[in-house]
Amino acid sequence: MTLVCLLATAGLTGTSAQALPPAVAAALKQAGLPENAVAVLVQDADGIHPARLSHRADTLMNPASVMKLVTTYAALDLLGPAFVWKTPVWADGTVIGDTLKGNLVLMGRGDPSLVLERLWLLLRRVQGLGIRNIDGDIVLDRRAFAVPQTDPADFDDAPLRPYNVASDALLINFKSVLLTFVPDLQANVARVLSDPPLWGVKVTPQVPLNMAASACGDYRTALKANFSDPLHIRLNGSYPAVCGEQIWPVAYVDPASYNARAIAGLWHTMGGGLTGQVRDGTAPPTSPSFVVSSPPLSSVIRDINKFSNNVMAQQVFLTLGLEASASHTGSPDAARAVLRQWWQTRISPHHASGLVSDPALDDTPVFDNGSGLSRTGRISPRALGRLLQAAYAQPLMPELMASLPMVGVDGTLKRSPTVAGSAHLKTGSLQDVMAVAGYVHAASGKRYAVAAIVNHPRAAQARPALDALLAWTLQQ
Repeated sequence: MTLVCLLATAGLTGTSAQALPPAVAAALKQAGLPENAVAVLVQDADGIHPARLSHRADTLMNPASVMKLVTTYAALDLLGPAFVWKTPVWADGTVIGDTLKGNLVLMGRGDPSLVLERLWLLLRRVQGLGIRNIDGDIVLDRRAFAVPQTDPADFDDAPLRPYNVASDALLINFKSVLLTFVPDLQANVARVLSDPPLWGVKVTPQVPLNMAASACGDYRTALKANFSDPLHIRLNGSYPAVCGEQIWPVAYVDPASYNARAIAGLWHTMGGGLTGQVRDGTAPPTSPSFVVSSPPLSSVIRDINKFSNNVMAQQVFLTLGLEASASHTGSPDAARAVLRQWWQTRISPHHASGLVSDPALDDTPVFDNGSGLSRTGRISPRALGRLLQAAYAQPLMPELMASLPMVGVDGTLKRSPTVAGSAHLKTGSLQDVMAVAGYVHAASGKRYAVAAIVNHPRAAQARPALDALLAWTLQQ
């Protein structure tokens, strides 16, 4: 095929702006958004026919969490849907009676789903070895990931939001605390439960009930919480009785000490004794006493895509680097290199055709951290469309599609006004960004791959326009 034909096939002969459907254009105008702030591609999922709609489709845009489509499909393709993360555990010493004379060692290998319940099961497995007391330390080997130190406030000055938690080879419960508020009408208080029990950390055990509030409203502000002291979570306000039971997830203010506090706290509440401390260290070279496995990747990516979990996505991203690394270390640079090679081999027709000498043809996305929680990540709707078409033609398609929120049914699209069940789509939103991409199941029975990205200071107002685009696609 000639260069001209290849360019025409890929649609890269220009950044054409095909007229948007009238309802979409009207919604953009109503929102005060110019049409050049939007990039859209609607095409057959099977790739047989030309695009139904192409508006600035070759424009590189910040896709926000839509970037998770790239990371999760690459993981399915490279690791396989049955891939599991393994966390080896060593009872490194001699068990005398019910006491381990030595250290308990946990090696993190990037498991994105080592939540409180699974940590409890891991420690119960330890007790199943006959160990109730540890006359030594609990050692945490976290060397599998090499992640630069960051300030959780760097991205959006919201360090207590769980989505800002940094990746960790031994990521326990997303380094977050769940505060559960249970109203007790007779005592006129809301009782406060805190999970996991962080060793050495006090939490205000109860707060007064506000019986006068007629609506739940912003109960978090009403609590007047102070999280600044790592040793004491203080709640100085009241709790509206009308709220009923609520759960507030908060990233722990001192993430560096979270693992030690969570493991020590849970071990002690399970009746375990510990003479030493919980500390970082190195696993022994011997075979582990046992290994704990995560749910399969196919299950993990459902949590990532349906609920747009940034921390889990970054764990998968780093795992791609880890699994390909000769040094057995997952780093952002290693992960980006893996994704770049995968894209150029499996998705980009230009690299496969030997046309990489022309920089204008390099449509490789800017992956950054793989989650979309980024100001520098970039991809075009055309590139997203190619990814969706490539996935649609592969046996892995059902796994990817099932991981995406279904409009009007679940995940981030549970409240979508679009016809329930008519599309599987990944959403994305950041300040100045609104995006959606995935598969629409049209009334005609055809299936379309759709990608639409808005980059503009008023992007938050773009939802009606994106809904109008989906409605238009449904009628094709």
